[in-house]
Amino acid sequence: MEKRIRLPLTRELARTLHAGDQVLLSGTIYTSRDAGHKRMCEALAKGEPLPFDPTDATIYYVGPTPAKPGQVIGSAGPTTSGRMDAYAPTMMAAGARGMIGKGARLPEVVEAMKEYDGVYFGAIGGAGALLARSIKSAELVAYEDLGAEALRRLEVEDMPLVVIIDCQGNNLYEQGREAYRRERKS
Repeated sequence: MEKRIRLPLTRELARTLHAGDQVLLSGTIYTSRDAGHKRMCEALAKGEPLPFDPTDATIYYVGPTPAKPGQVIGSAGPTTSGRMDAYAPTMMAAGARGMIGKGARLPEVVEAMKEYDGVYFGAIGGAGALLARSIKSAELVAYEDLGAEALRRLEVEDMPLVVIIDCQGNNLYEQGREAYRRERKS
């Protein structure tokens, strides 16, 4: 069953999501990768404001390709989320709640998700052109010098995602491995 989710991702909304849920996400999301996350966390450490309000925000770990004529954005496939693991707890402490990417997360990130009611959504790697279709607008917010890794605000409509880790710490990757082990023993 697919759930239609309208952002922002409040604590109450995050608590309704469970590992394995298929979602169609709509609303405002932000893009950033490791270089952008490093700058944001450095700003927070200095007591400086971020270039966007992170409260209940969802951040897509993506470095989109340039848009072709007539397109809003180029291919927008997820990058490996582990590259943001050093920054994710700080961003959640600042108010960000949702993360979109691919791959496993460190235990420290999962613990922060449990503390701040965070949700990790998985996007299909290799499907950047398909995911770009759900992006209705893209606006540069900050860090233009980072090129593809600049901070952008996107408006998305029905972006197809799966809840990989919910705010209780349930992890679809671990559940899948365990189910496979049980099945092999049968």
